[in-house]
Amino acid sequence: MDVGAGMNMGMGMGSHAGTGADKDAERSELVDGQQRRIDYLRVSVTDRCNYRCTYCLPEAGVPHAARAEVLTFEETVRLVSCFARLGVRRLRLTGGEPTVRRDLPVLVRMLRAIPGLEDIALSTNGHLLGELAEPLFRAGVTRLNVSLDTLDPVRFASITRGGDLARVRDGLERARGLGFASIKINTVAVRDFNHGELGELCAFAWARGLVPRFIEQMPMADGALFVPGRFMSAAEIRAEIQAAHPQGTLVADEAGRRRGAGPARYWRVEEQGDSERVRERVFGIISPITEHFCEVCNRVRLSATGALHTCLAYDDAVDLRGVLWSGGESAVLATIGEALTGKRPKHGFGLLGIGGPRKAMIQIGG
Repeated sequence: MDVGAGMNMGMGMGSHAGTGADKDAERSELVDGQQRRIDYLRVSVTDRCNYRCTYCLPEAGVPHAARAEVLTFEETVRLVSCFARLGVRRLRLTGGEPTVRRDLPVLVRMLRAIPGLEDIALSTNGHLLGELAEPLFRAGVTRLNVSLDTLDPVRFASITRGGDLARVRDGLERARGLGFASIKINTVAVRDFNHGELGELCAFAWARGLVPRFIEQMPMADGALFVPGRFMSAAEIRAEIQAAHPQGTLVADEAGRRRGAGPARYWRVEEQGDSERVRERVFGIISPITEHFCEVCNRVRLSATGALHTCLAYDDAVDLRGVLWSGGESAVLATIGEALTGKRPKHGFGLLGIGGPRKAMIQIGG
């Protein structure tokens, strides 16, 4: 357990008492240079994963941070506390695969004690969910997102380079009985990969009270894994789901905007005389390429090494861990504010696999 690894950081890192400047910062909302309110923080707890998904990780792999470079639990809590003092209310734990971080429920309990933090969600590939769902729920995780790109065991093993679909499905069943506020299924939609299966994935989720969501592939890792001919747009995703329900009508689900803090836009399948089931037939689409959502972006990312990324699409980042050590929490508060002032109005993702960062998703945080 690494919970005590940061216990000797000492007073040089600042205290919660703060100065007058700190108190002014705490009273203000975190607003970027485009006047977008930032209230959602995604925190990577590791840059390692027990899967090697073909759309996420180059076959040769990527360099991983040394263990000494990864934030301790104490450092994570202190940095998240700074964001909470500036108005962040929602937190999502990511990776890599967050469940491979030793003693993750301990970290969740520590984060739950942060004043002002209202919600802690977790994104996972589900491989360890069967054994960790209950400890994480009891520690304070309120919502889950589980990656599930196919219901075909052979295809699943191929996509994940060795993953076990049966184990993920068992983990989902375990989680369903625990009382999470929501469980969503995340699917990266790619032609010649899992297209033709989107309707089946919806049916699987709806039958279990889960919300399916489909994601356009992004040109991460300098576009190395992006194949333009296999790209599926949001419009194509909707068309495939519509085709699976020829008697239904797709309707924008305005209530779905309240389903979470993330960028998904929600739709529902309406069929005449089927009002009870309509409420269950909701799906989301995250469309960073063809239907941008930059104008309502409300999030930033903290990497496993303490780097603040104000936009997923760019490699530039601010080393908050270094600031924490050199200047304490007052310096972190000021640095966050300065970084957000420079948050870009939009990204540059393109249909040809251009406009993405050099880093892979696993290195920034999913």
